[in-house]
Amino acid sequence: MESVFYIIAGFILLVVGGDFLVKSSVGLSFKFKLSKLIIGMTVVSFATSAPELLVSLQAALDGSADLALGNVIGSNIANIALVLGLTAMIAPIVVDKSFYTINWPGMLLFSGFLYFFLKNDLLLSRIEGAILFAALIAFVIFMIHNARKSNKNDEITDLDDEIDGNLEQAGYGKIFIWLVIGAAALYFGSEFLVTGAKNIAENLGISKGVIGLSVVAIGTSVPELAASIIAALKGEKAISLGNLIGSNIFNIGSVLGLTAMISPLKVDPKMLENDIFWMIGVAFILVPLTVLPKKNIFSRYKGFLLVAGYVLFMYFLFVR
Repeated sequence: MESVFYIIAGFILLVVGGDFLVKSSVGLSFKFKLSKLIIGMTVVSFATSAPELLVSLQAALDGSADLALGNVIGSNIANIALVLGLTAMIAPIVVDKSFYTINWPGMLLFSGFLYFFLKNDLLLSRIEGAILFAALIAFVIFMIHNARKSNKNDEITDLDDEIDGNLEQAGYGKIFIWLVIGAAALYFGSEFLVTGAKNIAENLGISKGVIGLSVVAIGTSVPELAASIIAALKGEKAISLGNLIGSNIFNIGSVLGLTAMISPLKVDPKMLENDIFWMIGVAFILVPLTVLPKKNIFSRYKGFLLVAGYVLFMYFLFVR
């Protein structure tokens, strides 16, 4: 019962902490006169990856590399199969051109890098972590350059939906308070979630990797899930396929990259035999789903197929 309390408290604190960190980061970015385009592609993306980063880092430092890796792999699967699937079931999602030319190839590239690094010696070393993080920085610079070069107003309009313009008026005092609250909530949230997950794994005789792929992964995806469903119910376009794919790229590049740079991650071979292929498979199947039978529309039944796939993944995960 105590472990369940830790997990629930950890979930709540991660949601609250992530929200305050995004507010403080955006508010501070406005003070430095950054454009909404840059804020949306860099600051917000890094801030929304903070729950995964804190949880993975805490797990790695506690000697639970399986929990750290499982968190990211499971979160990437959940972002596409669960979050995107449920969102599309509520309201169909329009797929833009950048999905085919930048976002989707980028996600597959980072997923491929991760698999190669782990398969090589069952370890994500400091150097490999640094390569992933450097690749992420290069990818972000490329995206910003491409967005500016294309000079399309729709890209900036979409960011206007995501970024609260009122934060531009926030004072330094309020931003500092938000930052302190966000950082504290994320720290204790990650501490509680990792502690609860480890205890449950030990009590039930389940591996930490399985707990990371399921309970912890869903927990760190709660902010994206909540924001996506609320946006879909309101009929807003604040959520897009690009956002979720961007989150997956940041999870590999920043979360695993930075975590490995601080504490190298040794992987359970079972993750490379099953789970990482689910992550790559879910990513790969997006293109056939977006072009067949109706192109550039992610319809309700396509969302249902993704959610059904996620349920199947969970079944095989626990049966294993």
